[in-house]
Amino acid sequence: MATIDEDPLNFSPASLRSAEGKRYINQFLDAACDDSRRAILELLIPPGGKGSPQEYELRSGDIAKKLGLAKSTTSEHLKQLQKLRLVSARREGNNIYYRLRNYHLVLAFHEMLKAIETHYRNTGALAEHPEA
Repeated sequence: MATIDEDPLNFSPASLRSAEGKRYINQFLDAACDDSRRAILELLIPPGGKGSPQEYELRSGDIAKKLGLAKSTTSEHLKQLQKLRLVSARREGNNIYYRLRNYHLVLAFHEMLKAIETHYRNTGALAEHPEA
């Protein structure tokens, strides 16, 4: 068994994380565990994961339309994501454009979601609990 110093991924066990580190993790997971906010974060990943995340942005109205959400609801979700510094915004006339602020964090989370889907698809675990 590897010791903490030998951990190849350099993770800190939860018991060793600072209170601030735990707070950051909880804030991110709270934001990302909401279906709409998670969809917004995934939508802001450049298509195919290609292209510059600094150059890929969407108007708030386009985000709302693609996700089938009301503009006001989308705006509230975007404000929460901005507050957590997961997205940034720029105004151009009457339009507000949003893009990922921490592309690598959101991309890693997206990859984790794909791994979770693959795990449950391969193990059939969800079939055992259809209410989930």
